Amino acid sequence: MVDIKSYAEEKVDLARSVLRRLISINTETKNKTLLRAGELLDAKRNYIKEENSKDIEYGKSQGLSSALIDRLLLNDKRIDGMIKVLRDVASLPDPVGEITRMWTLPNGLQVGRMRVPLGLIFIVYEARPNVTIEAASLCMKSSNAVILRGGKEAINSNRALVEILRQACKETGFPEEAVQFIDRPEREIVWEILKMEGKVDVAIPRGGEGLIRAVAENSRVPVIKHYKGVCNIYVDEEADLTKAYHIVYNAKVQRPSVCNAVENLIIHKSLLNTFWVKMADILGKAGVELRCDPESLEVIKSRPELSHVKAVPATEEDYYEEFLDLILAVKTVESLEEAIEFIEKYGSKHSDAIITENYTKAMKFIKEVDSAAVYVNASTRFTDGNEFGLGAEMGISTDKIHARGPMALEELTIQKFIIFGDGQLRDNVGVPPEWML
Repeated sequence: MVDIKSYAEEKVDLARSVLRRLISINTETKNKTLLRAGELLDAKRNYIKEENSKDIEYGKSQGLSSALIDRLLLNDKRIDGMIKVLRDVASLPDPVGEITRMWTLPNGLQVGRMRVPLGLIFIVYEARPNVTIEAASLCMKSSNAVILRGGKEAINSNRALVEILRQACKETGFPEEAVQFIDRPEREIVWEILKMEGKVDVAIPRGGEGLIRAVAENSRVPVIKHYKGVCNIYVDEEADLTKAYHIVYNAKVQRPSVCNAVENLIIHKSLLNTFWVKMADILGKAGVELRCDPESLEVIKSRPELSHVKAVPATEEDYYEEFLDLILAVKTVESLEEAIEFIEKYGSKHSDAIITENYTKAMKFIKEVDSAAVYVNASTRFTDGNEFGLGAEMGISTDKIHARGPMALEELTIQKFIIFGDGQLRDNVGVPPEWML
């Protein structure tokens, strides 16, 4: 077997070998490749599910939680979702080569900015094999080469999906070397690739906080980070309570194992004996465990009709926690200002929402909450590239450099300056003076 360092270098060199070709690939070929990949996913869905079942069985044998098994699963609905991603990305405008601005200087020089690919992207992710399709499709459409490294628990699923992508490339003339897959489980391969400063242009870790911190701390190449999603919803005293019941339920219960699910519910104290009573009842019936501050816990304990609700005292650590499960921390506040301060302290700058009918409060929340996505009267579950109309996403960046929020096509490009002249010279110095000749 090829040693780890040689294996990593081979993958990187293969991907880099086609970067110049990728810049010249026309939009029609990109779209044709993505659409063909969608057709192949549809035709080979039984094969995909067979390979995925191997990963599911492995995950169960390793004692993975139900939430992680859910992330790992590829059923017909999720295969349909991947096909939709490919079609959606194909339908989006191609950002590569777009001139975003042009201006003329007093000396006649025309200066502009053009979108170009980042280059070679290394994405490291965990249990969700559908990320393979999302990441690869975005990189292909934006003329980037990509090295995919999914978790070992999804290796069979990911291998099958990459095979299909590369088959589509072969059939349509897209350079198949642009999609590389790490099909060995050794973690040391990741560290080797992360050392390749000058060859790998950017690394994007997508997964749990531990994975992201490990990549950031061991990388010599730039890293675009997506730390944990400790999302908050504040129910204001002027909220439409019907909206609040629906939004909180959706944000916690619809799919609790994802980063844009709500983890902290913040309630104005005036709503404890109205909104909170009914909300606790609804969440309790949905099987949500509530970790409450003293005020919200007292309401539950004092009402016999809420005896079915599982509620325990919250700890300080609970408010920092990304549960990724049917668990919700609850905090009572006396004002919007206190709610914003709570989010600033405990949130992860991912996605936060206010439920209110007061426009002034809504605007204050939007302006002062420093997160990648800030909502008024809507579920945090919408923080997703596809839901935002971006086709798909490489991840949701909580960084403030280069990209923030869902990373889609534009975020996988960078702008360079382009200058058109007609013989202009700096300080009008051209032909050397006679004494130099």
